[in-house]
Amino acid sequence: MSLRDHGLTPRLKPLSTRKSATLSILDIGTSKIVCLVAELRPVTGGEALRGRTHLARVIGIGHQRSLGLKGGAVVDLEAAETSIRQAIHAAERMARVEIQSVIVNLTGGRLASHHFEASVPIRGGMVSAADIHRVLETASAHTLRPGRSVLHALPTGFSLDSQRNVVEPAGMIGETLGVDLHVVTAESAAARNLMLAVERSHLGVEAVVATPYASALSALVDDEADMGCAVIDMGGGTTSVGVFASGHLVHTDAVAVGGHHVTMDIARGLTTRVSAAERLKTLYGAAISSPSDERDMVAVPQVEDDDEREVAHHVPKAQLVRIIRPRIEEILELMRDRLRNAGFAAQAGRRVVLTGGASQLVGLPEVARRILQGQVRVGRPLGIKGLPEAARGPAFSAAVGLLVYPQVAHIEHFEPKGQGLFAGGGPEGGYLSRVGRWIRESF
Repeated sequence: MSLRDHGLTPRLKPLSTRKSATLSILDIGTSKIVCLVAELRPVTGGEALRGRTHLARVIGIGHQRSLGLKGGAVVDLEAAETSIRQAIHAAERMARVEIQSVIVNLTGGRLASHHFEASVPIRGGMVSAADIHRVLETASAHTLRPGRSVLHALPTGFSLDSQRNVVEPAGMIGETLGVDLHVVTAESAAARNLMLAVERSHLGVEAVVATPYASALSALVDDEADMGCAVIDMGGGTTSVGVFASGHLVHTDAVAVGGHHVTMDIARGLTTRVSAAERLKTLYGAAISSPSDERDMVAVPQVEDDDEREVAHHVPKAQLVRIIRPRIEEILELMRDRLRNAGFAAQAGRRVVLTGGASQLVGLPEVARRILQGQVRVGRPLGIKGLPEAARGPAFSAAVGLLVYPQVAHIEHFEPKGQGLFAGGGPEGGYLSRVGRWIRESF
């Protein structure tokens, strides 16, 4: 089976640079589910951030605690559906619109990267649009192992005879045209169960986007993607990374360890409830120690076995830091080793952008600089209006990136056959889905 047969959704149609649009997105994470409804209006070159054609203004937001997910994957379909419905309902009420379909993100399912090369002879001596299409079709003919689904198929560079790193080959003269294609995949079961939870809420899924890609689309600034950088999205149940070089996403990876594991370490280490551990992490947690930590005391609620009566005892803040620090170092060391083993540590250019809810921990950038040996900053969503103050932090980078994604989706090359979980049977998805596809493509 070629890459065409491993897709999850039809390719997203590009946004018209002259028309406004209303989009709905669903950021489904292990700790929270966020639904945003936004109006996208065309902007001129002076107003727009690089790579963007529209400015997004949020008109509706729904934010719910995530249930039924672990490590970014659905483990309880009913609970996940309930959380999604609540987030959708809150956004609909605020925006006063009815949401029909959404763009969703995926962090679980063992995100992975595959790189394919292909070349074709040039017909007529000058590269035409047909030649570019043929070489991309040839690259798309490569096969994946069973059980994987394609999220993105991104051309990262063309070659013309012996000349590599050609950005736009159209109109150039040569004999052989080549392309490098970066394909991001995930486990089919995890991706389709996530889609199922959304579709059971009577919503269509327009596209499924890898979380580190979405986070990078909203958090990267200036020329970071061109110079080379790694975007590390630290969520509740997973930590994912996207590596950019020469303006392209060239590598993705993820591990099922995140901020929730820090919370569980605190709950076990201090013998307290998970909710109390999360509060301690948020208010007093840090990844590095300070001279006053031994003197500063924090109240830790305890639960007595006899009458369920909560009592508090006090521990030095240094004890909390000693519990948090090893887990944070483990996550960052896993990211460092994954990048080195994949051969993309150098392409990251010693620039690291931390984002996601768990990246807000005090002292995390300092620990990351020591372990990753590079320049580190915390990335926040950029180029969006209408977000409340509480939603302007790193935890909402992926959600905002999903609003940016339709503006760059046209660079991808694949037209999957899948039309959602409830399409008709048969290799072409059934008569109704064929008619629907014809209508979408024709009008």
